[in-house]
Amino acid sequence: MVILMAIKSMELEKRLQAVMEQAVEDCEVAGINLLVEKEGEEVCYCQAGMADREKMRPMDRSTIFRLYSQTKPVTAAAAMILMERGQLDLCQRVSDFLPAFANQKYFVGEEGIGEKAAGGAEREKDWQEGPLSKREKPVMQPMRVYDLLRMTSGMVYPDEATASGRQAAAVFEEMDRRLFSENAMTTREVADRLAACTLAFEPGSSWHYGTSADVLGAVIEVISGMNFGEFLEKELFLPLGMKDTAFWVPEDKQERLAAAYEEVLEKGRKTLIRYEGNRLDISNHMEKPPAFESGGAGLASTLDDYMRFARMLLGEGEWDGVRILKPSTVRYMTGAELMGAQQSAFDRWLGLEGFSYGNLMRVCKKPAYACGLAREGEYGWDGWLGVYFANFPKEKMTLLIGTQKKDAGTFALTRKLRNVVLAEL
Repeated sequence: MVILMAIKSMELEKRLQAVMEQAVEDCEVAGINLLVEKEGEEVCYCQAGMADREKMRPMDRSTIFRLYSQTKPVTAAAAMILMERGQLDLCQRVSDFLPAFANQKYFVGEEGIGEKAAGGAEREKDWQEGPLSKREKPVMQPMRVYDLLRMTSGMVYPDEATASGRQAAAVFEEMDRRLFSENAMTTREVADRLAACTLAFEPGSSWHYGTSADVLGAVIEVISGMNFGEFLEKELFLPLGMKDTAFWVPEDKQERLAAAYEEVLEKGRKTLIRYEGNRLDISNHMEKPPAFESGGAGLASTLDDYMRFARMLLGEGEWDGVRILKPSTVRYMTGAELMGAQQSAFDRWLGLEGFSYGNLMRVCKKPAYACGLAREGEYGWDGWLGVYFANFPKEKMTLLIGTQKKDAGTFALTRKLRNVVLAEL
């Protein structure tokens, strides 16, 4: 059996290496690495290309990545810690912790639900062209903490297509203006400013990916009485030995921070250029502790560090003799599922067919519906710059991918690598 696994690992590594090197050659990514563990043993580690092309620094296991939305599962775990200690009731109103969330309003028809659906195309046209004030209604169901964990809060990320998205964009534009000033927005102030935005829908009535996890970080601050980053350090990072995971990258680790790249066309050919932009109030260089510790996008980490977090979840809350969560809590956290109209809205997410969502992660419910190989019960999430996390409880397996490409998320290369791993193992 040991010899067979060793042969399988060699075959898997060879196939993965070929896919990754081709992706680098085709300028799909500048550099990428991948780590797979199964049943507590490392199956393979592969790397290709550069972590920083301009400095000729190869991708390696010490490379630090901006996690962006792969921060979210960590934020969910922090909430689970408070829940099982009896400090947080997920049914509590968000306004119990953040009073700015009292007396909220939502835009009727913003997400194609509720009254808009009954009114038809003509009524929809009236809403789009009429005054925004006529579309606003007070919420009947106040936002609950579980709405933050399910993305059913009605809060959205910035966009120009919807009124709620434009309001969120105005908040983030001010955050960006103040990012490097002495009065940069704090985690709590960001939450309060987002509370003033009109929701895209009444909490619980639909699903939309947005700023819920950032508000959850502020809730955790209020309950714990400490900064969100301090709470994560005390309750997760230190106990698990995650020494390279934080909301910033100190000077002595800056050389390990991967550069980010953007795909462009030059003379009709695809190429990559260095990306230096800041996004969602996250500094590209992450050179100092931020005022806003984003529960939805702010952490940086390595594959080996994040694997410690993944092992803890796969071990039902315990790893290497350290217990973070109880088994029943982890089963709740990783077994979530949306309901009715919520699931219908989530089903619009191309590439996540067969999945549901909850506790800030995707959860596979129907592998046969997926657009590639999948396993029932698998869960995880990804990040805007291309990092990727998946746990497979039944197979006792974890897959982690690291790269830094603008607007990547889960993209074609991610799915190719997933299929190779799942076909072999």
